[in-house]
Amino acid sequence: MKTTDQPAPTLPAQTVRIEKPVYGGASLARVDGKAIFVPLTLPGEEARIRITQSKAAYDEAEAEEIVFAAPERVAPACPHFGVCGGCHYQHANYATQLEWKQAILRETLQRGGVEPPARMDVLSAPSSEQAWGYRNRIRLAFDAAGNPGYRGRRSHAVIPVQQCPIASPLLVQSAQRFAEIARLRPPALKPIEIALFTNADESAMLLTVVTASARKHRFEELMDELAEKIPALIGAELAVEDRSSKAAPPRTVARWGATSLNYRAAGFEYRVDQGAFFQVNRWLVDALVHSVVLEHNGALAWDLFAGVGLFARQLTARFERVVAVESAPASTKALAANLKGTRSTPVRATTLDYLRGNLPDNRPDFVVPDLIVVDPPRTGLGTETCALLAEIGAQNLAYVSCDPATLTRDLRQLISSGYLIQSIALADLFPQTFHLETVVQLRRS
Repeated sequence: MKTTDQPAPTLPAQTVRIEKPVYGGASLARVDGKAIFVPLTLPGEEARIRITQSKAAYDEAEAEEIVFAAPERVAPACPHFGVCGGCHYQHANYATQLEWKQAILRETLQRGGVEPPARMDVLSAPSSEQAWGYRNRIRLAFDAAGNPGYRGRRSHAVIPVQQCPIASPLLVQSAQRFAEIARLRPPALKPIEIALFTNADESAMLLTVVTASARKHRFEELMDELAEKIPALIGAELAVEDRSSKAAPPRTVARWGATSLNYRAAGFEYRVDQGAFFQVNRWLVDALVHSVVLEHNGALAWDLFAGVGLFARQLTARFERVVAVESAPASTKALAANLKGTRSTPVRATTLDYLRGNLPDNRPDFVVPDLIVVDPPRTGLGTETCALLAEIGAQNLAYVSCDPATLTRDLRQLISSGYLIQSIALADLFPQTFHLETVVQLRRS
């Protein structure tokens, strides 16, 4: 069978001029009209590159030398940058990163047939220092020697790390202390990976340890010892990897301490349970919430893909009633707890199932929401969900997206069904990486 993806033949290095950044972390160059994606380079630079992967439509390459450096180039803050796969933009100053992300978002929308407003708001780190240390959650794997690290940029190998400048200092410190203790434990308790989550002020932290064995091997004793070194640790769980299915989540077999922490954001205290989704940037959560809620108010709001209720709790102060829909088991109990005592209804269901069962023709008592907030996963809403939202016909729709391509696809369908874009805000929740969040406010025409 013929394939279009082939290892690159052994070719001599060649010098190219870098044109622009593209979504995914690389920059674009061209040779004889063919696109070449080159990571760790900047627009305007000349680089000697070597092709590493040749495809029908484009090539992938690595820069062997920067012949001419752009003035925006800076020294990376992390010694692991370039080898570790976590960051993509540490070689560019922060202002340049923001310019790239705006250009990428605008071009993605336009190429997909969606015309953005002339002006897009940008929610960014309040200071250059807060473009670092922002992550409240990290996940690390372990190498054969028991060292914690991230997956490599060019392979799935574990790259041991001693520091991670984009993460909360507490998380990295805790990972190192855990590794020191775990090396002395029985082989059956050797970790495959760990996940750490802290609240904004680093006063409380939850830990998940994933192993290949269901045997507990004095897990509680290990956590007691770690808590002596890391007082912020308030809860932990031991989970076992499901070897029969990579898609299946690890199964919890033991717990220690608390199963949730309190996270203060945008004026409210949220309960966040172990494994539940919460926005990752501890400096920008408040700004993100305000960009979604704005001045919306009325009788009824729906928060779909509600998580633990980050947006829903805010909406209860502005709407007579709020319906918050979430299906993830890790989030639903916290969602109910966070909405307790408010005029709101937490619903355990998928967004698609909830919409299918709550259409105007299906409910004689149906009330059109004044606002619907959607914060879907990277896959976006999809065709059916967009069609159902159009049928429901809420006057206002706030779309929070973490993927420009699926956002563009969904916006195109929503616009064709009668919605108009009122504003777009780029929320830079992931400085030093190519990832970006977008908040789009739409109104029914």
